[in-house]
Amino acid sequence: MKIVLSHPTGNANVRATAKGFFTNEILDSFFTTIATFPGSKLDFLSTIGPLSEFRRRSFDPSLSSLTKTSPLREMFRLAASKLGWSLFTKHEAGLFCIDKVYRGLDKRVAATLKDAAHRGVSGVYAYEDAAYYTFKEAKRFNLQCFYDLPIGYWRSARLILEKEKQKWPDWISTLTGFDDSETKLAGKDNELRLADRIYVASSFTAKTLKEYPGDLALVETIPYGFPQVEGTRDYPALSKRALKVLFVGGLSQRKGIANLFAAIDKFKTRIELTVVGHKPSIDCAPLNKALSKHKWIPTLPHKEILALMRMSDVLVFPSLFEGFGLVITEAMSQGTPVITTERTAGPDLIQHGENGWLIEAGSTDAISNQIDVLLSDPVLLSIAGKNAMVEAASRPWNVYAQELTASITKHLSGN
Repeated sequence: MKIVLSHPTGNANVRATAKGFFTNEILDSFFTTIATFPGSKLDFLSTIGPLSEFRRRSFDPSLSSLTKTSPLREMFRLAASKLGWSLFTKHEAGLFCIDKVYRGLDKRVAATLKDAAHRGVSGVYAYEDAAYYTFKEAKRFNLQCFYDLPIGYWRSARLILEKEKQKWPDWISTLTGFDDSETKLAGKDNELRLADRIYVASSFTAKTLKEYPGDLALVETIPYGFPQVEGTRDYPALSKRALKVLFVGGLSQRKGIANLFAAIDKFKTRIELTVVGHKPSIDCAPLNKALSKHKWIPTLPHKEILALMRMSDVLVFPSLFEGFGLVITEAMSQGTPVITTERTAGPDLIQHGENGWLIEAGSTDAISNQIDVLLSDPVLLSIAGKNAMVEAASRPWNVYAQELTASITKHLSGN
């Protein structure tokens, strides 16, 4: 009972999945574009400044012998992005665009499935936008198709975000989710159609699939894990300083960033806002103006983001449409309580008023009202922060991997 796993770029949940499949002895092979392992050539190259991006592609050394890479197109994409050669990375059309990176790996995995079936492989596990060719070929050999949808379904996104275009017309340039062609959107639907089981990381993502125009396989929600909790932290009094508010994420109105800035403006010097995230490629005047009023950091290494979270009083993540929101679990693991919306993994992880706070998505008043409560009663920050660390410690990444493995094993065994 073995699984072929693929993901073009890799991230925390993919690393946990790959390690979990390996530990539970169901991993046949893992396909990605770039992977570094301790002592490898790419690991050495990642110490060179311009190539530091490779550090983000590090995997557990136990996976080395089972990992198959296709690095060239992704390397060219990274280089073109660094050099500002936007023509080569243009959405869907560029020679080295992310869409072609995904499609290329998808086709490569598909080409290996005949041999995989002969080896006794039972199924394939693939992710949105990189599963169609894999699933289509898997059906030829009666392999089970496990689909991971990391963000909400696209039809639901359009319904929700179309309203934002009316509410915040000056921020339309940050809403890039409307750029996908009909061909790409049809591909997403075809992947879902071919899936034998669909995995999502939040109950919100599961709800968005109600907009799918047809029948779907069983959808199962398994929330991601938390980073390792280390030590304890202090919660300095607010009596003589501003409340340190942090936002981490893409600077798009999909993340509710316009609502956040409008809410923060009401508090003037009582709030110290730090924003970490890339601006969209198309210039947005109100975004530029808002960033000029606060501390803005375009990018930080992951360890430094965690350290910044630990130094902050609260993370505000007012996303309007989010498959999960890893920054939520990251902040909670650092003892930093989170204010987030019902359209993230918040409802799956946070008990309102105990280890964080849930607010209405798209509401500026909801953000400012919750911040006002914290300013009026700062002790709530330490209570929720400590409880957040307890929650994080109860669900490390290996718990997520174990639950996912157990579900797949049960499905393959017919139970």
